Amino acid sequence: MNQRIRPLYRLLALAIGSMVFAIFAPSIVQAADPPTLESLDSTTKQLQISIDTTWVLLTGFLVFFMQTGFSMLEAGLLRQRGVVNALLENFVDAAVTIMVWWGVGFGIAFGTSAGGFIGTDTFFLSQLPTDGVFPNGGVPGIVSNLNAYTLFFFQFAFAATASTITTGAMAGRTDFIADLIYSAVMGAFSYPLIVHWVWNANGWLAKMSFHDFAGSAVVHTVGGWTAIVGAYLLGPRPGRTPWGTLPPAHNLGLATLGTMILWFGWYGFNPGSTLGTANPGLIGLVTLNTTLGAGAGALSGMVYQYFRSGKWDLVYCLNGSLAGLVGITAGCAFVAPWAAVLIGLTGGILVVLGIDLIEAMHIDDPVSAFAVHGINGMMGTLAVGLFGQAELTLNKKAGLFLGGGFDLLGVQILGLVAITAFTVAFGFLMFGGLKAIGRLRVDSEADKMGIDAYEHGASVWPDVYAVEEFVEEQQHRSKNTKIGAFEGE
Repeated sequence: MNQRIRPLYRLLALAIGSMVFAIFAPSIVQAADPPTLESLDSTTKQLQISIDTTWVLLTGFLVFFMQTGFSMLEAGLLRQRGVVNALLENFVDAAVTIMVWWGVGFGIAFGTSAGGFIGTDTFFLSQLPTDGVFPNGGVPGIVSNLNAYTLFFFQFAFAATASTITTGAMAGRTDFIADLIYSAVMGAFSYPLIVHWVWNANGWLAKMSFHDFAGSAVVHTVGGWTAIVGAYLLGPRPGRTPWGTLPPAHNLGLATLGTMILWFGWYGFNPGSTLGTANPGLIGLVTLNTTLGAGAGALSGMVYQYFRSGKWDLVYCLNGSLAGLVGITAGCAFVAPWAAVLIGLTGGILVVLGIDLIEAMHIDDPVSAFAVHGINGMMGTLAVGLFGQAELTLNKKAGLFLGGGFDLLGVQILGLVAITAFTVAFGFLMFGGLKAIGRLRVDSEADKMGIDAYEHGASVWPDVYAVEEFVEEQQHRSKNTKIGAFEGE
């Protein structure tokens, strides 16, 4: 009997539930606000900001990873006795830069502009709202809807690169305290000041439509000129090979690895400078031009050096690729792919000639920083004025070779002269001051024993011996039976 009643109870419960749903469902549906054009638009904007934030952070991580590339490149091209010093300087430069960029540099670069020359607020990020979002999005000097913290990190990664370029040219004989000082000064003042001129929306060069999409002038020209001034005032490394012949690299494997990391990191450097994904066509163009510039530079540098020496030179191939990358950085968003190839080919040849020039001037630049970054940073900046596409440039003016006249090229020349003049003058003031107080070059004793041993008490290969040292140690071990073949046995 009970078994027959239970199904009836279930049917009754289902009927009652259906009645309740029928009565109250309309009111529940009415309580939910129907979607409107405004709500859909707001949701779309929030989604776009989230995607753009992810994009900029990921590309910023790639730019920061370039610090590893610089470290490996320098470690490979330097002599063994200075590798630990170079590795520590590259590492600590990032640590110094983040502190001064947070305190002063970011504010000078992107704070409220004073006459288009220098930022006057946002120091220590103190003026930011809690969520990092200003009323109009972004920060005062950047046209973007991204929050300020994301933009801060992306721009910091660029700032760290500038002082690292300088470190390479001055490697092997710079006092470590001097490295800390000039890294701090560059990150706090000299580099962000140029950033303000060019990348702050209210900067005086920005208002003139000076074109430098990702830093051929702002990063590489500044880093290159600062580097060569420092190298000149330092003097050459002890025991340098005769001028006109580059000292042999310590480890070409590390140098190649470092260069490949830098090429990879450049996909953050250039495409990331779009600051968003709203225009995928632009990202594709920038990425393609970056790759074409690197490839063309590697080939032209290698082939040109082959015709000079009869050897397929790895170092010149590596430097050629970097020269092409530096050259295309300014115009990667403003030129057609065929122009990117021309820029890369030119960069590969210029880096070879640039190395010859620096050697002829008897300036010791261990990693050819000026030939790669300084010379090709200037070339890439001017190339926008020659090959700029009217439909791509900011002011819709074409370059000289595409029928646009001298308008675009003239602004590029003016900006380049101003940036170079300031950077060279500031470099002599900064490094000259360090030299005057005896802090620029390491103690003469380090020239005798090696900077790694003197400054750091370490060697990059502590367990690698010369043949004579190995034989002597084995003879010592054979006389003392208490000493095993390996330490601790």
